[in-house]
Amino acid sequence: MVTDTEAIVLRQVKTLNGRRMLLLFSRKFGKISVGTSITEGGKNKSALAVRPFTYGRYELFKGRDSYSLNSGQVIESFYSLGEDLDKYMAGSYVLELTEKLLADDLPQPRMFGLLLDFLNTLEKRSKKHDTLVMAYMVKVLDIMGTMPELDSCCVCGCRGADRFFSVSGGGMMCAECARAAAEDTEAKAKSKAKANEPLIYDTNFGIVNILKYFQKEPMSTFGKIALDEGILKELRAILKSYLAYHLDVGKLKSEDFIIN
Repeated sequence: MVTDTEAIVLRQVKTLNGRRMLLLFSRKFGKISVGTSITEGGKNKSALAVRPFTYGRYELFKGRDSYSLNSGQVIESFYSLGEDLDKYMAGSYVLELTEKLLADDLPQPRMFGLLLDFLNTLEKRSKKHDTLVMAYMVKVLDIMGTMPELDSCCVCGCRGADRFFSVSGGGMMCAECARAAAEDTEAKAKSKAKANEPLIYDTNFGIVNILKYFQKEPMSTFGKIALDEGILKELRAILKSYLAYHLDVGKLKSEDFIIN
């Protein structure tokens, strides 16, 4: 069956006999692997559409168990991101993160739109791209239904918890619950019991307001906004731990270059 879809090229891998496998995030089918003999060095228009960071329209032959690429046409190319190393690494991290989060053959229209918005905003941004990456991570948590609890303590439900963040608890924690968790951790450590504790951060930097702002505002808002480096460093640690715990996202290949 011949079909077509808009898609973003997440990754390209060389295979045997000059063929390549494209990993596409398609609007219609979600994340799919597509085989092709078209290469970047070709002279036809389809050759430009197989590069990572490309948003295009693709004509596919859909077999029983696989897809093959008949042709592709560029709608918008973000390939110029490769001309700026910092932009390239920020974009590579987000593509890899998105790949890890997407299930095969499951459309994710909100995530698709978010990734396009991110690439557009990254292309226009001049520096300090990691703030934009943090905003993307927060919005992904919202889309995936794993956004942290920000309005009340994730343990007792009391309002006004705005300092302590519990990774395993799934959000903000009041001082009393944080103290109880710390005492429990210490007791288990002394008894040499196997620890399986909430990972708690004493934030002290208005994390609730930052996370809510990232969640609420469109991606284009963050085109020129940059967090203080100290705040950014702590937020990185929290989001990395949260993604690992709740979405099983371990260390990514591109992580050392963008998330320290």
